[in-house]
Amino acid sequence: MSLSIEITPAGNGNQRVALAGRLDTHTYGDLDQQLAPVLGSSIHSLVLDLAGLDYISSAGVRSIFKARKALAARGGKVVVVNPKPQIQKVFDVVKAVPLDEIFSSVEEADAYLDAMQKKVLRGDDDE
Repeated sequence: MSLSIEITPAGNGNQRVALAGRLDTHTYGDLDQQLAPVLGSSIHSLVLDLAGLDYISSAGVRSIFKARKALAARGGKVVVVNPKPQIQKVFDVVKAVPLDEIFSSVEEADAYLDAMQKKVLRGDDDE
């Protein structure tokens, strides 16, 4: 099985990327390649929608960690939405993505990102 990557146009400093299939040693390079220009842009938040992702290996986890590191270097965040139970289990086991950055839906992630940005605008961002 392959990996499908759907990158939607960025809006308000946020970028959404939907993944479907398998993120493993055979496909992580495709994700890294397609995320490179996204991570090099001026976005502040990257939302990874994993609703269609059926499998993730350590190589896939490394790709997500790499994206998190790239955005964190300039104060941005990567959030994960809609992980299937088996994907959530991998994150739980490796502690790759903090629990406060995993959401059950895009709407929940959007609400979090909205609150985070409002907090910054108010000047009380302590993270």
